[in-house]
Amino acid sequence: MKRHLIYLSLLLAVALTGTACHDNEGAVASQPNPAPETPADPTPDIDIQGCELWEEYEAAQKNGGESTLLDFSYAGYDFGERGVPSVDSYVVFNVQQYGAIPNDGLSDRLAVQAAIDAAAASGQKAVVYFPKGRYDLRPQDSPNTKITVNADNIVLKGNGCGEGGTEIYMEYPNDVLDASLWNTPELITFTRSVKQSDEQLLLATVAADSPRGSHTVTVASTSGLHMGQRILLRLYNNDPELVADEVKPYDVHTEWSELPQQGVQVTEYHQIQRIEGNTVTFKEPVMHKIEARWGWTLHEHQHHVGCGVEDIAFRGNWQDSFIHHKDAVTDSGFRLLTLHRQINGWVRRCRFIDVNEAVSVMLSANVSVYDCTIEGHQGHSAIRSQASSHVFLGKLTDEPAQYHSIGVSKTAIGNVLWRNKTAANSCFESHSSQPRATLIDACEGGFLPNHAGGDAAAGPNHLADLTLWNYRETGSAGGTFDLWVRNNRFLMPILAGYQGSTLFLPEQVTADESHGTAVEPASLYEAQLLLRLGSLPQWLQELKGE
Repeated sequence: MKRHLIYLSLLLAVALTGTACHDNEGAVASQPNPAPETPADPTPDIDIQGCELWEEYEAAQKNGGESTLLDFSYAGYDFGERGVPSVDSYVVFNVQQYGAIPNDGLSDRLAVQAAIDAAAASGQKAVVYFPKGRYDLRPQDSPNTKITVNADNIVLKGNGCGEGGTEIYMEYPNDVLDASLWNTPELITFTRSVKQSDEQLLLATVAADSPRGSHTVTVASTSGLHMGQRILLRLYNNDPELVADEVKPYDVHTEWSELPQQGVQVTEYHQIQRIEGNTVTFKEPVMHKIEARWGWTLHEHQHHVGCGVEDIAFRGNWQDSFIHHKDAVTDSGFRLLTLHRQINGWVRRCRFIDVNEAVSVMLSANVSVYDCTIEGHQGHSAIRSQASSHVFLGKLTDEPAQYHSIGVSKTAIGNVLWRNKTAANSCFESHSSQPRATLIDACEGGFLPNHAGGDAAAGPNHLADLTLWNYRETGSAGGTFDLWVRNNRFLMPILAGYQGSTLFLPEQVTADESHGTAVEPASLYEAQLLLRLGSLPQWLQELKGE
């Protein structure tokens, strides 16, 4: 079946609404979106295979019915609705004014931390500015600690990430802090200091069921809640019935220890949009069905907001051939950047050269990492969303093909990988410990066994709602990929428009529509944003090059 003027049909659909909201096992209970204020222009005809999964989703948004696909359109800075802000009006703290001297081969670490601390102390929206040149932040005699940003609205900005621009240099690796191979301090971290964990800061208990895809939950009391509040929706429960239900249609495997012992762990970060009686409405949809009997709770999410990094090249000094888990330096000696407990943060227009790990986004929500490249020697991991919600990782190029390329880890949920590229000898990361609901959208790379990551004891690699949309596989030897075998366990993924020689068993997928042929819409994230907002946001048009 061929379809034309797909985006025109999207715009007609958003003008229609319904009221029903139902639950059904394996389906999403959708809620209709408001009509757009201004319609978008339709795109030209596209002669590509139509997609029943998309038609089902359109219909669900129109009439409040059910859909196999989740709504991933809330990923990214400000829920994908606006672009990252310009920092032209921010107060500037030039690192050279705090003693940093580029290109002299000496440590600039104290000067850079002083500039960051001054920016934080100002209480203003601030740019910590790095003029052109190389700044050495990890010479041989530096401490084995992180350079830390612990405030709202602090942006590290350089004078371009290309040759002749700004370069932050990590000359020597950091050392591991324990007996592991991967727990070394990163060079720079954005973080929020906390005295209590989010889990300890209980706000409310969930009192009724909500279907997957709903925006509302019913709580026992709303006394600790308010509009605009950022919260953690949490489930930790190891009841055998719940654990068994989480991995259906498969059985709980004896090689797993984390899931049966620690239980089902769901951590979704949300913003409260409305409170009516005991009903709480979230801005973004719930990505996992809620059964109140298992003990779902709402907690305070401690975070910083509005921090970013842009126009900087980050250079490590990893020069060896990569051998997985060879030693601590190989796995994590050159970790460059972490965004931890951040809301509406970003990394854009950056390069990462000769690194073991480029960027990790942790315990965060609505962070955007885009228009970045990884270059140089192959290392351990690329750019990931770890235990975070609604993170957008887009237009990223992994040239050396990190062993685990761009992807997700731990209880990540609702994240989008959009138009990313890696080489045929690598594959997206899906690093076990219960990631769910990941959209891999119009991306390109290999599809290889044993590259997703994670010990077998922490399996499966990915739980429900892994969605591969128009994935372009390169360089594979083909054959049938077993999606439920040690270190390669993906729970009933949804595939549409998969292009490549690899085949999948029908009983191991929720759907495998139009295998070998691209479907339209070309990007699920773009189409869902367009359907929700009525027009494609300018930031995304610019990122696409339109």
